[in-house]
Amino acid sequence: MLLEILALVVAVLVLTVVTAVALVTNRGRKALPPPTPTPGLDYRPGVGDEAEPARDAPLRRTLSEVELPDQDDLLLPTAEPLAPEPGPAAPALDVPEPTAGRLTRLRARLARSQGTLGRGLFTLLSRDVIDEDTWEEVEDTLLQADMGLAATTELVARLRTRVRVEGTRNPGELRVLLREELVAAIGPDLDRTLRTTPHEDGRPAVVLVVGVNGTGKTTTSGKLARVLVADGRSVVLGAADTFRAAAADQLQTWGDRVGAQTVRGPEGGDPASVAFDAVKRGIDERVDTVLIDTAGRLHTKSGLMDELGKVKRVIEKHGPVDETLLVLDATTGQNGVVQARVFTEAVDVTGIVLTKLDGTAKGGIVISVQRELGIPVKLVGLGEGPDDLAPFEPEAFADALLGDEAAL
Repeated sequence: MLLEILALVVAVLVLTVVTAVALVTNRGRKALPPPTPTPGLDYRPGVGDEAEPARDAPLRRTLSEVELPDQDDLLLPTAEPLAPEPGPAAPALDVPEPTAGRLTRLRARLARSQGTLGRGLFTLLSRDVIDEDTWEEVEDTLLQADMGLAATTELVARLRTRVRVEGTRNPGELRVLLREELVAAIGPDLDRTLRTTPHEDGRPAVVLVVGVNGTGKTTTSGKLARVLVADGRSVVLGAADTFRAAAADQLQTWGDRVGAQTVRGPEGGDPASVAFDAVKRGIDERVDTVLIDTAGRLHTKSGLMDELGKVKRVIEKHGPVDETLLVLDATTGQNGVVQARVFTEAVDVTGIVLTKLDGTAKGGIVISVQRELGIPVKLVGLGEGPDDLAPFEPEAFADALLGDEAAL
């Protein structure tokens, strides 16, 4: 009974609270006044209370009654001129290293593989007793360096005479003696000038590059273009190696790096025609030098050698060829001398380019090839870098053959 009474009391209290809240809420609400209609406008209550002009209401102001601002007071935005869209950037040209003293800068690289010759000779000649067995060992050392039999015999004879007469035993004196005799054997008086300057009538100098497959002939042609550009020459390249796949692309890449034009023909086309067109382009453009890269020809194929002679004859319709450079792989040793001899029968070779002298090559090949053919070595390749082709300098080369003076 008591519980029923308490429940009834709670219900009455809840009802009282709800009623009081409702009364307070209703008293807080205020009735909004109706909107005041604007003359000439119809008032249409609705979402957002939008106002519309009355369809039958006259316009209250004419255009002439509207006060417009003075034209000078108007600040109109000025359209900025559109900048032209940038086109493709021209490829940056390489700046080749100057050729003066290049072989001296590369001396350390050459000496790493050639210094054993100098150390071997120095060890033999500094013995307390130099007998016939010692001189035979000296000959063997020079022959192993690919110096050739005739050049070795002559050099040993000169060394024997000087050691006996001068009684040289001091390390410093021995090195001076060896250097002098090596420079004399290399031939310091040979003309190693590259004829790359244009003729008096404005016709460009023409350089023909020949050699067998695998000697690095096309690469050498590209590096030679860099040598000429570094010496201030303008160059046209002729891609007359039309038989090896991508040879023309390779040569053009070398030319593009230094800004040299490249004349090329269809793959498998006539090499003589490409060479002729290259020289004609050089004449028309009045460049300094035209450099012709020919196909790598096996010196045992007489037909191919005859074709090389044809290329030279076609070029000479424009004028004489100024330089014919034979590229030899120095690692081939005495076989390179045989190659050189056959090439000189097909074309008038005026200079030798010895490549790959930084590897297992033996520097005596410089002496033997010059002695056998009477043709000077004019350029040497000492690595795979773009500026690793250097004009040949007998004194710097002799120093590299002897190696580091401090190690002797």
